[in-house]
Amino acid sequence: MDLTATMIKPLNVLSSRCIDPTRSAVFLDFDGTLVEIAEHPGLVKLSPDTRDALTKISSALGGALAVITGREIGDVDSFLKPLHLPVAGVHGLKRRSADGVVRGALVDDRLVSELSDRLQNSITDKEGLLFEQKTGSIALHYRGRPDLETECVEAMDEAIRDMEGIHLIRGKMVIEAKVCASDKGGAVKDFLIEPPFAGRTPLFAGDDVTDEDAFAVVNDRRGVSIKVGPGPTRAHYRADGIPQFLDWLQDAANHLDGIKSVEHS
Repeated sequence: MDLTATMIKPLNVLSSRCIDPTRSAVFLDFDGTLVEIAEHPGLVKLSPDTRDALTKISSALGGALAVITGREIGDVDSFLKPLHLPVAGVHGLKRRSADGVVRGALVDDRLVSELSDRLQNSITDKEGLLFEQKTGSIALHYRGRPDLETECVEAMDEAIRDMEGIHLIRGKMVIEAKVCASDKGGAVKDFLIEPPFAGRTPLFAGDDVTDEDAFAVVNDRRGVSIKVGPGPTRAHYRADGIPQFLDWLQDAANHLDGIKSVEHS
């Protein structure tokens, strides 16, 4: 797929005031966008300032802010608490709407279990790899052993060789096998037909190849797509890295909070 946008601009030319409290819907990736990627998924840290910014934006938009991530929904909740947002987890496989209802494809647990056994048997002698089993998917992280990338890809290819309905997802230092063809673009579409997102123009920010489907959906709807960090992309804007994006997000949050305060004064 072609990951080149017609023209990509630096984030500093995009006003943080582009988020309209009545017309915008904001969708954000988690790892690599809101938090720095860590060697182990459990070691990431969401700063109080970022949590505060998310709270302000969600409130100003009437709840039209969601996290779309490869993580489990409950995992995201543990980092955001006490903030409770709509979340699409496991790349859209499971999705919690603003009303709190969790929707998603039925998962054959036996298929996931068999895939888990196959993959673990092939990597038992490899130190430094992280094996992560989620609802409906298996992720193999090699951030601690980038030298084993080829072996990890080959092990995953072999594990799914005769298994139907398995889809591979490549990310930053991770390869993941998922039992459903859902993606982040589909999650954006699903949110946009439900309140409070329906009828709004989407903004999506993400850092990885798995975010490109969402960028495509947002671009088709004349929304705002932001790539965080380097790499080819469909996004129309690029943040140099997480710090620049979080500064921009904080500015947007403060502006929206100011509007809300004036309206209620």
